[in-house]
Amino acid sequence: MEKFLFVTQENHDAYFNLASEEYLLKVKGGYYIYLWRNAPAVIIGVNQNAVSEVNLGYTEEHGIKVVRRMTGGGAVYHDLFNINYTVIAPYDETADNYKKFTAPVIEYLNSLGVKAEFSGRNDITVDGKKISGNAQTIYDGRIMHHGTLLFHTDMSVLGDALKPNKLKTESKGIKSVRARVTNIYDCLPVKMSVEEFLKGLSDYFKKDCEEYVLTQEDIACIRKLADEKYSTYEWDIGRSPSGKNKAEARFPFGTLAVNFDTENGVIKNAEMTGDFFSFKPAAELAEKLNGVKFTKKDVSAALACAKDYIVGADGAEIAAAIFGENVSNG
Repeated sequence: MEKFLFVTQENHDAYFNLASEEYLLKVKGGYYIYLWRNAPAVIIGVNQNAVSEVNLGYTEEHGIKVVRRMTGGGAVYHDLFNINYTVIAPYDETADNYKKFTAPVIEYLNSLGVKAEFSGRNDITVDGKKISGNAQTIYDGRIMHHGTLLFHTDMSVLGDALKPNKLKTESKGIKSVRARVTNIYDCLPVKMSVEEFLKGLSDYFKKDCEEYVLTQEDIACIRKLADEKYSTYEWDIGRSPSGKNKAEARFPFGTLAVNFDTENGVIKNAEMTGDFFSFKPAAELAEKLNGVKFTKKDVSAALACAKDYIVGADGAEIAAAIFGENVSNG
């Protein structure tokens, strides 16, 4: 069997790192292990509806990338204090592949005095609290397994980014399973930095691997895939399953409910109802939302003329309410 290659790279761009996985699995061939970290990003499963799973108003406002991966499962938050590991190996249909690929990580954690164990379908836990979620996909006789390791992640940002906003959504997408989570750092008998932890885990894996540095050709191919797929609205948000949405709020000008469908990340069939007074039919204002991408910037632009239709209305406030932000109710 081919020897595993340990990929060394230090790129914190979520688009690049998710593209790297697909490139190594589907284009490059061979067997790999590599560790990587992302600057703040929300990574959603391939079958999820980003509108219902992510607080898109919060991520947009804070510059947090939302990226769709090619494996299933739920949404997760990444920052530089979260470590991700990927294993690309021969596929053995007789093996318990989740236990097989999490075992080395659990062994390393145990060596540090962290009482980690495999739990449920695909998690690593400590005292019943989740520190790692894992997912897999199979391609051409090989399996790609990847997982998160919450080392010292900012839990407040994690909660805000993944917190379902006030938008009520009915979607066919796969829902995230919310679990109690904790950081590995809090479980360590002897504290260490994320860099020390990462080096120790790297050395643990490298014992049975040869190092492989991505070539310029590799990097060029990965960047092309990142540009053409992983950084696009069409893949990250637009690929979301269809959903029916409703946002309701009380404003200084009265109550307003906005009902709309999202399909491929685009608003359709928008309607507005409420006890407000209007200069012109609210249906005409709602029509301006149809065909608009579901981003706060685009929705705000579409509603900029709200005051011409609804007495006392502020389009920015309506857009904020749609994205789950609190508004002044006068």
